[in-house]
Amino acid sequence: MKKSLLPLAIGGFGIGMTEFVIMGILPDVSSSLQISIPVAGHLISAYALGVVLGAPLLVGIAGNYPPKKILLGLMALFTFCNALSSFAPNYEIMMVTRLLSGLPHGAFFGVGAVVASRLAGKGKEAQAISMMFAGLTVANIIGVPLGTYIGHTMSWRITFIIIAAVGLATMFSIYKLLPVMPVVGESNLRKDLKLFTKVEPWLILGITAIGTGGLFAWFSYIAPLLTEVAHFSSSQITWILVLAGLGMATGNLISGRIADLISPSKATALFLLLMTLSLIGVYLVSSYQIPLLIMTFITGAIAFSLGAPIQILMIRAANGSEMLASSVSQAGFNMGNALGAYLGGLPIAAGLGYASPEWVGAGLAFAGFLLAVVVYFRQREKGVVEHEEVDSYELVTGH
Repeated sequence: MKKSLLPLAIGGFGIGMTEFVIMGILPDVSSSLQISIPVAGHLISAYALGVVLGAPLLVGIAGNYPPKKILLGLMALFTFCNALSSFAPNYEIMMVTRLLSGLPHGAFFGVGAVVASRLAGKGKEAQAISMMFAGLTVANIIGVPLGTYIGHTMSWRITFIIIAAVGLATMFSIYKLLPVMPVVGESNLRKDLKLFTKVEPWLILGITAIGTGGLFAWFSYIAPLLTEVAHFSSSQITWILVLAGLGMATGNLISGRIADLISPSKATALFLLLMTLSLIGVYLVSSYQIPLLIMTFITGAIAFSLGAPIQILMIRAANGSEMLASSVSQAGFNMGNALGAYLGGLPIAAGLGYASPEWVGAGLAFAGFLLAVVVYFRQREKGVVEHEEVDSYELVTGH
């Protein structure tokens, strides 16, 4: 990994930790703030709402600043708000701090994706972006289990202090390791918003929200699937989630190379089709422990293979609004989170069992695959062949 990409990976680690650790420490937060677990669950929704609102808003405001200054500002906001969360005296203030903590999430990954592309060698943009998302996958392997353990055994407030410390480490590494980059073109929010008058960005946003909804239909209900269907003990869940995290890290690293080799649109369609088959496989082996463990690793790997190629697809569709487009795709991932969790819960509520969300997830992933095929053929009709006629390196570097 290039040293200049390390700040993006550290930031990804911190963001991944604050996004997912709340799920593990929810009972501790609800007990401390004297609220029910369902009410505490609104803290997850508040963070997701912050991501959706912050992605276009913050990039639109800061678009005319150099990328290094934008990333420093975003991480300063991240650090401050997570530190505030550790001192929140009641539910209402905690809701506000979680909403504010989500604001820099999409913008950081969006700007970071453009920066990673500009730092990459020609033809290696997706690999560079996957290095940034590597921090997110490592958070699921180390940060989230560690933060959950500390939240259970010591205090959930210490967990948020640790997250704020990661934010400070990110700011220091950005200052020391990230080179100063000029602003490419003049950002104008009104001009950037014209992005949404085109069909292709909406299709890619649909791929992101619907296709990755398949991941969250599976992952949101993985705990009851493991305990109620496969009959693992509750004490084994943490280690199985680490296995899923290892799969996510593996898939993220491989996907960047594949996307650079066969083009982002083909890679996106391929991974969504594989996710469809994988989720059906999870359903079929859900009663058998060893096969389910294997499918947990494989599904995690396939699911997180989508991050880099989707980011490159959106950057290429932006045509001058790369940072806004890349940030909006992060909002799409959080829409997928909400959509997958909601739809995946419907068959459970209907009494169809804890393995039933896999069919919902497979359907969402297949719908995303169909949209990816549409994008591929639209590009082919326009004569866009990613590695020959369109130089993505020029799109993200400006030269």
